[in-house]
Amino acid sequence: MSQQPLLTPYNKNIKLRNRIVMAPMTRSRANNQEKVPTDDLHGLYYEQRASAGLIITEGSQVSEQAVGYINTPGIHTDAQVEGWKKVTQRVHEQGGTIFIQLWHVGRISHPDFHDGALPVSASAINPNAKSFTPEGFKDTVTPKEMTVSEIKSTVKDFQKAAANAVKAGFDGVEIHSSNGYLFQQFFNACSNTRTDDYGGSIENRTRFFFEVLDAIKEVIPEERIGARFNPSLNGLFGITLDESTIPTFEYIVKKLNDYNLAYIHLSEPFTDVTNVPFAVTNIAKHFRQLYNGTLIINGGFDQEKGNKILEDGDADLVAYAKLYISNPDLVERFEQDVNLAEWDEDTFYTPGKKGYTDYPKATK
Repeated sequence: MSQQPLLTPYNKNIKLRNRIVMAPMTRSRANNQEKVPTDDLHGLYYEQRASAGLIITEGSQVSEQAVGYINTPGIHTDAQVEGWKKVTQRVHEQGGTIFIQLWHVGRISHPDFHDGALPVSASAINPNAKSFTPEGFKDTVTPKEMTVSEIKSTVKDFQKAAANAVKAGFDGVEIHSSNGYLFQQFFNACSNTRTDDYGGSIENRTRFFFEVLDAIKEVIPEERIGARFNPSLNGLFGITLDESTIPTFEYIVKKLNDYNLAYIHLSEPFTDVTNVPFAVTNIAKHFRQLYNGTLIINGGFDQEKGNKILEDGDADLVAYAKLYISNPDLVERFEQDVNLAEWDEDTFYTPGKKGYTDYPKATK
C-alpha cells in the first residue's frame, strides 16, 4: 500500500509528506464572545489530524464584517492570533503543515451579526439563501453594495489577516474565493451588476481578488499563498452559471500562472450540472490543462478515486472533508487499508467535543 500515489511525498512550491489534504470545514466550535480558537478543542482537533500532508483550517473571518455563521474563529484580533498560536504549535509538534483559510462571506450573512447593519456584497442583490445565526437559520436579506472605499478597506483587512497568520505560526494562507462568498459574488454576473472598475468585464469582476492577492503577497511569500475556487457552482448560495462564468475562472486560473503560489484548490460541482448550460462537469481535467502549478482537487473523493485522479495526472493533491471529521487518522487508515468510520452529521456545527474531538483512531 506504500506505493499509493496519495501516500507519496510532494515537493513543488509546497513540501508535503503525502498528498492527502484536510479540506477546510466550518465546525462552529469557537463558542466564546471573542470568537477565539481554543487549545482544548481546536488545538486538539487539528493535532489529531496532523498526519495529513496539509491541513487547511476552517474559514477564519478577516473582520467582524466578514462573519456570516455562528461561532467561527477569526484572525483579526490579538486574542484570536494567540489562540491560533496554540493550534499551529500542536500541529507542528506532530510534524504537520497547516494553512489558514481567510474568509469573508459577503452577502451570505445577516444583520443579526452586524448590530442590525446590512451585510455587504458586490451588488445589492439578495442571494435568497440562509444564514446560520445565533437564533438558527434565517433568510438572507438584500445586502449593501460595497463602495470603492469599502473594497479598498477590505483589501487591507485581508492583508492584515495574512500578517496575523504569520504571527500565529501558520505555514501559509488560503484565500477563500469560492462557494458563493464575497469574491465569488464579484466573479459571477448574477451577483455583480456594477458599472465601475469592479463590474462588467471579466477583468473588472476579478480585480478585487487580484488586489487582495497582491496585498497579501506583500506580507507573506507567494509560495505560501493558496486560493480556492468553485467554478461550476450552480443553484446554491445564490449563484447561477451563465455563459461568462467558466471563461471568468479560466481567466483567473491562467493569470495565476504569473504567480508562484503554493497551490490552487478547486472543487468539483456540488450539484449535478450535467444538463446545465455552460457548466464544466470535470473541473480537475478542464483546469489542469490551464494551470502550471500545484492543483488540489476536492469533491466526494474516496481512497480509490483519490489515487486514480493522481495517477491520471489531473491533480497533484486531493482534499478530503467529511472523511476527516470521523477519521482523524485518515492517512494511517489509507496506509493500512482500515475501514473508515461514519460521521455524525447532527454534530457538525454543535458546541463542544462531541462529534469534534471524540472520534477515535483505528485500533490495529
